[in-house]
Amino acid sequence: MNKIIAIFFVIVLFFQSQTFAQTLTADLVIINANVRTMDKTKPNAESIAVIGNKIVAIGSNAETKSLIGKNTKVIDAQGKLVLPGFNDAHVHFLDGGAGLASVDLRDAKTPQEFVQRIADFAKKLPKGRWILNGNWDHENWTPNNLPTAAMIDAVTPDNPVFINRLDGHMSLANSLAMKLAKVDKNTKDVEGGVIVRDSNGNPTGIFKDNAQSYIYQAIPDMSFEQKMEALETATNYAASLGVTSVQDMSAGTDVGVYQEMIRQGKLKTRIFAVSPLGDWQRWQRVGVTRNFGSEMLRVGGLKGFADGSLGSTTAWFYKPYLDSPNTVGLPLSEMSVIRKQVLDADKFGLQVMIHAIGDRANDEILKIYADAEKENGTRDRRFRIEHSQHLTPEAIKNFGKQKVVASMQPFHCIDDGRWAFKRLDAERLKGTYAFRSLLDNGATLAFGTDWFVAPLNPMWGIYAAVTRRTLDNKNPNGWLPEQKITVEEAVRAYTQGSAFAEFQENAKGTISVGKLADFVILSDDIFKIDPVKIWDVKVLQTIMDGKVVYQAK
Repeated sequence: MNKIIAIFFVIVLFFQSQTFAQTLTADLVIINANVRTMDKTKPNAESIAVIGNKIVAIGSNAETKSLIGKNTKVIDAQGKLVLPGFNDAHVHFLDGGAGLASVDLRDAKTPQEFVQRIADFAKKLPKGRWILNGNWDHENWTPNNLPTAAMIDAVTPDNPVFINRLDGHMSLANSLAMKLAKVDKNTKDVEGGVIVRDSNGNPTGIFKDNAQSYIYQAIPDMSFEQKMEALETATNYAASLGVTSVQDMSAGTDVGVYQEMIRQGKLKTRIFAVSPLGDWQRWQRVGVTRNFGSEMLRVGGLKGFADGSLGSTTAWFYKPYLDSPNTVGLPLSEMSVIRKQVLDADKFGLQVMIHAIGDRANDEILKIYADAEKENGTRDRRFRIEHSQHLTPEAIKNFGKQKVVASMQPFHCIDDGRWAFKRLDAERLKGTYAFRSLLDNGATLAFGTDWFVAPLNPMWGIYAAVTRRTLDNKNPNGWLPEQKITVEEAVRAYTQGSAFAEFQENAKGTISVGKLADFVILSDDIFKIDPVKIWDVKVLQTIMDGKVVYQAK
């Protein structure tokens, strides 16, 4: 009797499923597309169908035709390339949004142009308003001397200024900002930082790494409303570039800003909100471990700093800089302190990622990660090194052996390549932005931009990784060309690699059935055009969570 009842229910379920299949319609279908799924089991397709925010079918136009109903939104891609939405593995998202409304000094070619731009911007501001961001680069100038407060004091008498070099590791303050911060000749240097001084010991206005905190403490905090404005600007900008996910390295305690933007339905970017390494106990107290949250907003990552930057001569090397032979750079904290924080955070189950630029900084962090593996046991922890910029041959091998994710920003390569030879000898340069060698040694690459430090545009990052043509056009065949990678490898690092780096490879990173419906439609096929032309490729449409969040005009 029980067997008969079971057969009856199977028959009923079969007919119900048949009826359901006949009435099932998609919310969105993309047709006539050149789909590169980045999924090796089904690399190419012509059409994608979406229900809600998930992919339900991938195949030919004929295979998705039955899912098109009267309420289905159909996008005719007209043969254009469709890729998974880009996932930027390293940004400073709110700062980037705020910076879009500030003075832009990135491409100022001379000290005179630098000063004039600041003067023009200051004229538009009320008295007392701080001038921040800027992203200047003195390497654009000849001679490439650092700017000083004296250069800008006359054009900013009523506005305190604290504008950062594009790497974020040193900033220029005017005299008014230093006065408000109570910084003068008697102010002492701090561990992991430098106050640049003139021959009389007076601060010139340049503050490197941890010394920047002297001025930061005098800057009024952004209001919640200002942060919301910055975030809305940032998420709209990201959508216009096909960036559907970001990993915000400076989210800290601003998670509530993201929550409110989600509540208002305005967030167009999935967020992995990373906190400072020293905050690991805050998460321990509330029981949060790695990869906690929703499809739109997650926490559980911690970022620390091993050293500074190459441009500020604070990246930590074994040997002195060629153009600053009195320094090897500097660690921003005692390695014993970082080691304890890493081991404690890892033991609790949080994901750790450490900024390391110089060869010694990278080696020291790899050693600490190896210690954590020994002391806390083997597991899938996905330690990351942010930037992984200058590596010894042994370090390159250890990334693969230790399964440490190399979170890298290829645009930095074509920027630094203009002047890095002045700082480092040929032997050290061999391990610079070593994309090819890292992949060949089994490492996972996760690509990003470090925005605001570099432009957010993924096309420029892919261009950089594939061509390695420096921004001054002096390396047409590529700077250190043996480290070039293919377009396929670069796109994979910007999608699947970045998803893996945040424990989300089962949710996004490829166009696969069951994954989140995040796509970008590009103006050109970057797999077929001359790689040099990738720079000019535009985003036509961005789909995030199954909805069109950007449409080119």
